[in-house]
Amino acid sequence: MSECICDIERPRQASEKVKQLMSVEDAKSALADMARILVGRQQVLLAHCQGRILARDLYAAQTVPPHDNSAMDGYGLSLEDLPENRVLSVAQRVPAGVFPAAHEKRTAVRIFTGAPIPAGVDTVIPQEQVNLLADGRIELQVVPKLGQNIRRAGEDIQAGTLLLAAGTRLEAAEIGLLASQGIPKVETFVPLRVAVVTTGDELAKPGQPLGPGQIYDINSFALRGALERLGCQVTQIGLVADTLSATREALAQAAESHDLVITTGGVSVGDEDHVRAAVEVLGSLHLWGIAIKPGKPFAFGRIGQTPFLGLPGNPAAALVTFEVLAADFVRQLMGGRNRQVQPLHVPAGFSRARTNPRQEYLRVVLRNGEGSLKADLAGSQSSGVLSVASRADGYLIIPPHQPITEGLDYGFVHRDQFYY
Repeated sequence: MSECICDIERPRQASEKVKQLMSVEDAKSALADMARILVGRQQVLLAHCQGRILARDLYAAQTVPPHDNSAMDGYGLSLEDLPENRVLSVAQRVPAGVFPAAHEKRTAVRIFTGAPIPAGVDTVIPQEQVNLLADGRIELQVVPKLGQNIRRAGEDIQAGTLLLAAGTRLEAAEIGLLASQGIPKVETFVPLRVAVVTTGDELAKPGQPLGPGQIYDINSFALRGALERLGCQVTQIGLVADTLSATREALAQAAESHDLVITTGGVSVGDEDHVRAAVEVLGSLHLWGIAIKPGKPFAFGRIGQTPFLGLPGNPAAALVTFEVLAADFVRQLMGGRNRQVQPLHVPAGFSRARTNPRQEYLRVVLRNGEGSLKADLAGSQSSGVLSVASRADGYLIIPPHQPITEGLDYGFVHRDQFYY
């Protein structure tokens, strides 16, 4: 690692007890203000950089395409040389990868997709619009337009322009751009090491038989999937015995070897879990009540110098608060940009008179009705029901104290938007 680990600032206003709910936007802004890059950099081969975050600006060294080329298989010609009978002899054949000779006047050039345009050719006519005559000449069925079917040099990328900015996540299109410049490897940020700590005697690991009163651990597996989708290196730590000493030891060990520690449940005011007490002993804890539904309890703190996030314990609430609030913060810790996801406007396919003082993220499916998309509820909106999230296309965002009117537009965010 060539970069030093930087610290994370404390919230500007931290209180032990939450008296007034913080808006979703204020919570996201506060987390963004506190985010600092925590990871180093490394060179990664182009073939292995999928999902990595670019660590520095890259500028184009090559013009793409490097020369004028044909957009299709056909015949190149100079339009001003076209005779009235539209019949031309074919002087040369130019496949892709071969540099052509100069164009002979009043002739055509057999040319293929991607092949360089010979000097003097200003138009390409598709082969489907040409008749092949018995003597080897061609007859144009129509008079083409000047310049048609020619891709100009630099139409895609001009040398010297910004190719990709630092903080860009490398996906298929970005990797293709890098390949177009002949770049064999790139400098990327090292994946963030995240520990997901699970506590509670009521939880069992999938694959084990359930004891009386037990349920399977859902949250650590769901969060692992979400974090790995962001590009993190994830360790699941648990199941930790439900005692203060065991919880404190597990959190301390997690913080020593990871860049971020996440737990679910046990940090709301009045919770009897030991996570809250353990974090306060090991570092600092700030409890936020956020005007979001599902969710509301959210904790930010430090275990030593390692940042800590405490999410709600209910599975749907944990996933929603992670995607809406924590995903951008996590991305920024490993060098990514603050995405600030912008909702689309989609009409609701249902009405609801009841309002809520918190901003709601309703799990919905998009349906095509009467020629336009509408958002319908994917099922129960209970904070403990995770199956609905697997069916939902995304979230319909309902502002605080607002009823839902069928046909009226509301903000919609596809869940994929939180990850890219």
